[in-house]
Amino acid sequence: MHDLPELAEAPELPELVGKHVVFLSWRDTRNPEGGGAERYLEKMAAGLVARGCTVTVFCAAHAAAAPEEVVDGIRFVRRGSKLSVYLAGMRALRRGDLGRPDVVVDVQNGLPFFSRLVTRAPVVVLVHHVHREQWPVVYPGLSGRVGWWIERRFAPWLYRHCQYVAVSRATRGELRQLGVRGPRIAVVHNGTDPYVAVDPGPSPTPLVAVVGRLVPHKQVEHAVDAVLALRAELPDLELVVVGGGWWDAQLREHVCAVGAEDVVTFEGHVEEERKHEVYERAWVLALPSLKEGWGLVIGEAGMHSTPSVAYASAGGTRESIEDGVSGLLVDTQDELTETLGRLLRDDDLRARLGAGALAKSHAFTWETAQQAFALVLLASLHGRLVDSQDPEDVQDIDA
Repeated sequence: MHDLPELAEAPELPELVGKHVVFLSWRDTRNPEGGGAERYLEKMAAGLVARGCTVTVFCAAHAAAAPEEVVDGIRFVRRGSKLSVYLAGMRALRRGDLGRPDVVVDVQNGLPFFSRLVTRAPVVVLVHHVHREQWPVVYPGLSGRVGWWIERRFAPWLYRHCQYVAVSRATRGELRQLGVRGPRIAVVHNGTDPYVAVDPGPSPTPLVAVVGRLVPHKQVEHAVDAVLALRAELPDLELVVVGGGWWDAQLREHVCAVGAEDVVTFEGHVEEERKHEVYERAWVLALPSLKEGWGLVIGEAGMHSTPSVAYASAGGTRESIEDGVSGLLVDTQDELTETLGRLLRDDDLRARLGAGALAKSHAFTWETAQQAFALVLLASLHGRLVDSQDPEDVQDIDA
């Protein structure tokens, strides 16, 4: 058994200085379809740069960014499309186009990059959540079944000796169910960005916000239907949707089909300041996602004392929300509607949960997450495996 230092007392990790870390990810934050997973990746990359590492992020090419660039000390290499990025990543890694890595972080968003097949460097697999429920929704038919087979069967076998990082205990549990055995899944939670002061304050009339990518598994339609149903008793109630994605047109069609055009406002992609203005104005954040590894927007809203309502079955929401303290968890779409209505009507409950959401948001910092992640990579460099439940507990290491 080997012990790593407590995070609060962690040294600067001089052994990481000069090490080259390569991240393989299907997207980056500048990608129009980028989201919380990409924010997490780039925060971890920034933490490694601050500790003296050389960091390269390989991801899919897109019109919003150059094929290659260096941003805040992180080298971005963009090749391939949404699907071909995996083969492009393997090719670039094998040919040495990304340089010679000391550690490879293979970001598995459903599919891994199969990096174990083309590198001898230690590989750390980063997983936000398992995509069991998403495959048939996003890729119905044979392609979805093949994708699920790769995630469920092939990937656990291919990476059977590798270190894993999960962003929540829920994801860790799902990986265990897929057969990822042994003490090698380190849980490193998301952090929360510092508070952004904005004007004006909360909306004078009831306002529900949804913030995130517009894709099927986010189930924004559930929030639309809930707000429309509550309009009978709360005639001034509105829903604001922040974010974009390939499901945008279908979602707008749904809004028209149910007659909610005067209820829902689509803001699309917005600047950070505007996003925080929405958090500040909203009475409640709705997160009706089918699956969430963590739910970064929950902490962001919490910084503005805005409580969240989410599905417990999403997984990571059971950790990012303390039910009845910082927000409310529900099981069904009917419960989502009822709970949103209760929270919008009850000023005292909303204030109490808002205070809890603020306190909860301060419990998770990017600095703590970055240090925990760096310690995991340091262990991998030494050929050791880390098993942990929390970012404060990166201590149980098997030689």
